[in-house]
Amino acid sequence: MAQHEAKHCPRCNIAFECKVGSILQCQCNGINFTDAEWDYIRLTYTDCLCRHCLQTIKHEISSIAVKQKIQAILASIKKQ
Repeated sequence: MAQHEAKHCPRCNIAFECKVGSILQCQCNGINFTDAEWDYIRLTYTDCLCRHCLQTIKHEISSIAVKQKIQAILASIKKQ
């Protein structure tokens, strides 16, 4: 039988059920992260995060990356 564990998200403190014993049914299934995103999560949090926080972190990291690219483009334009 698959093991399920009641947890609280270390980021927002919401209760959720981790289904590590049945990963295809787990709330984190289907959210794809780059290696850099996984590294950030592993280094910042010591336990599972809820789906909302995982999606929020992914969006925040993507937004930062886009802003950095835009700043680099603008800086290169200014140099011309």
